[in-house]
Order: sequence, then structure tokens, then C-alpha cells
Amino acid sequence: MIETVSRPLIIAHRGASAAAPENTIAAFRKAIDAGSDGIEFDVRLARDGVPVVIHDRTLKRTNKVDLAVSDLTSKELAAIDVGNSFAARVKSTGQGVSENSSVNIPTLAAALEFLRDFKGEVFVELKCGLSDLDPLTVAVCDEVRNSRIAPQVIVKSFRLAVIPRVHAHAPGVRTAALFAPRVPTLLRKRKHLVEIAVENGANELSVHYSLATRNLMEKARTHGIPVTIWTADNPRWVERARSLGLKAVITNHPARLLARREELTENE
Repeated sequence: MIETVSRPLIIAHRGASAAAPENTIAAFRKAIDAGSDGIEFDVRLARDGVPVVIHDRTLKRTNKVDLAVSDLTSKELAAIDVGNSFAARVKSTGQGVSENSSVNIPTLAAALEFLRDFKGEVFVELKCGLSDLDPLTVAVCDEVRNSRIAPQVIVKSFRLAVIPRVHAHAPGVRTAALFAPRVPTLLRKRKHLVEIAVENGANELSVHYSLATRNLMEKARTHGIPVTIWTADNPRWVERARSLGLKAVITNHPARLLARREELTENE
């Protein structure tokens, strides 16, 4: 039997990315102002080996410049305004807030420092290939261990080899196994996602909302593995999260889901 959760955590995806440019200090500030229980963001390695907060391999989507993150230093990336495309989207769709039109790509160190007084959980997703898996993992672990919020950090990645490396380099830092809807068929036939997470030493499971079935939740509960879903923007997912027993919901619209959670709490 699945245990219900009365107040699933609401985690801001790349910060409050519907209200400010994703993966920026401005988005983190918006998430905190909204009352988010946690913040999730992505990191990659810059050319100088410094972890920077950005999702894509290139700047094409966020800045309309077809340059690879790995070809630029952290200082060069910090000088780039990534708010222009967001401001253009706000103007064309009426979504979000356009006041954050001047924002830059922060380093992981800068992000952790900004969040030093934040009391919620911080999910750090490592975006890497086989070639930079080790250097990125080590660099991230070093930054997290040196931060004031290390106990609140959960490192996650689709590259499951990251997980044991994190535990080896930064004992005590929590990890999450990350799975997308397109989990290789052979992988899913061979072993259940929960079993794969456990075998890799993950403390938690982070899955696309389409994978959050009752069967998965039963297996996760058996193994004592908390489950977080991404990226669910419909407020109805608050009820679903409660009934499934999910730990948390990662969303681009934390304010919406927080409001729905409050409504449900008041009606109890």
C-alpha cells in the first residue's frame, strides 16, 4: 500500500524559470520569493574547468549564439547576457516577467554562495559526457563540500556513473538517479528503475512525471527510496503527488503549485 504525502515539496525547475531566465540568480531569487521548498539547476564544465550553471551544451537557445559552453571560460560566460531571449519570449507571449532582462551565467560557486541562507533542498544536475564525467564530478563535489549548504544538496545525473563517484569524493552528499521517458527499452526490461538506482548507490530517484506509476512507487517504498518527479507544471500534480506518495514535484511554475498545495491544506 502506498502512503500518501500531505505536503509534497515544490521544487523550482532551473529556478522559477517561467518568471525569470532559467538557471540564473534572478530565477533563484524568484523561486525563493515564491516560497519554493527547493531549487533545481544544471551545471556543465567551462573551458577553464570551472562548473557553470547552464542546461544546454551551447548558447544557441538561451542567447542565440551557436557557441559551445566548453569553448568558453567561466569569466567569458559570466559576461554573456542570457536574458535577451527570455525578454523576447515574454514580449511575444506575455508570459513571465521581463524585468530580469540583464542576467548572466553564474558559476556553481556563485550559485551556492547566493543560496547560502536558503533552507530548502538544492538539486544539482550534472550535464556531461563520458569525457568530462570525472572532471565535472570532482569539481562539483569540491564546490559543494566547501559550501555552507552541502547537507541540503542532492547531486543527480542521467549518467549513473556519477553517483558512486560523488559518494567516493564527497561522502555524505546525497545523490539521485535521473531517468527520462526514453529510458532504453533493454534497460527497463532487464531491471526495474528502482533496482538500477539502488545498485548505483543512489539515495533518491528523480523521474519524468510519466514514469511515476503506482508500481514504481511501491518498489521505491520497499527500498526506502524517495521519488521526485519532473517537470510537472499542471497544479493537478499536487493532488497526484499526494496520492502517490511522492517526495517532491519539480516545476517551472512553483507559485502555481504552491498555491494549489495551500488550497488543499486549507480544505482538509
